[in-house]
Amino acid sequence: MLLGGAVPRADAAPPRTPRVRPVAVTGTPAEPLPEIRVEKATPTLLYFPTEIAKSTLTVDGVLRTVDKVAVPVDESRIRIVDVGERSIIVQPEADLGPGERHELSVFFADGRAPARAAFVLVTAPADVDARIDVERREQPTAACPAEAPRPPPGPEDFVLLGYADKEGVPTGTVEAASDDPRGLQSEFGWTYRGPRWALVDVRIWNSAGQRPWTPREATLTGKGGVPLRARVVTVGGEDAPPGGSLRVLAVADNLPPGAGEVFALEIRGAGGRNLVIPRVAFPMRAAGGDR
Repeated sequence: MLLGGAVPRADAAPPRTPRVRPVAVTGTPAEPLPEIRVEKATPTLLYFPTEIAKSTLTVDGVLRTVDKVAVPVDESRIRIVDVGERSIIVQPEADLGPGERHELSVFFADGRAPARAAFVLVTAPADVDARIDVERREQPTAACPAEAPRPPPGPEDFVLLGYADKEGVPTGTVEAASDDPRGLQSEFGWTYRGPRWALVDVRIWNSAGQRPWTPREATLTGKGGVPLRARVVTVGGEDAPPGGSLRVLAVADNLPPGAGEVFALEIRGAGGRNLVIPRVAFPMRAAGGDR
């Protein structure tokens, strides 16, 4: 018997209101990244004032092409529907959860400042961005100041911009490693080697339930046992959240001429949580050695 009639059904959530609005990028590190509101049901068009360098498009620090990734990573929740000379169409595979944020960035093709446009993708309950007109605002400058010298590009700049990858230059490999007591593990990665520099490119995961992990410094140790100091460059943020990952580049700028080809890499993080990757293999040195 049915008592009290049929059980009432919860009303479906009203559709989100589509918006068309301008968003400015300045390239100022102190300013938070502008938020772009996305949803599964609606593709979002980002239209840029000048041509973009399509090969530099990243989502959470990972190079992306249309519906594909340029390096091995887990399935992404952010889908790149289309990339044009001055446009990007993006759409999540599912609505993003509360507090879930993904960073999308791309460089402008002309190299002028601000050189990079970056945004944070979120899902909001009431509205969605159907179109974003990106505005490129130059940073204010003092009256005729002497231009500060720009630091020379490092090996990591060529790797991050896609000018050096496993398809175009000799590379070595990084074996996956894990440290269960410290809650850290790394994926299979890649190495690059120049005349006087070496670079390791690897993604590191922080186990759920751990504190956020922030890499601080790294060392490479070869057969001779003498550690070689390396700079740490992170992509997509400064730390790996609990249950999340971080792309880490370790760059040794002063590689001795007699350095070998196989090293152990130790990445030291805040709070004494370190990860040792026992086998990092660099490409063989060319004949002649110092080229």
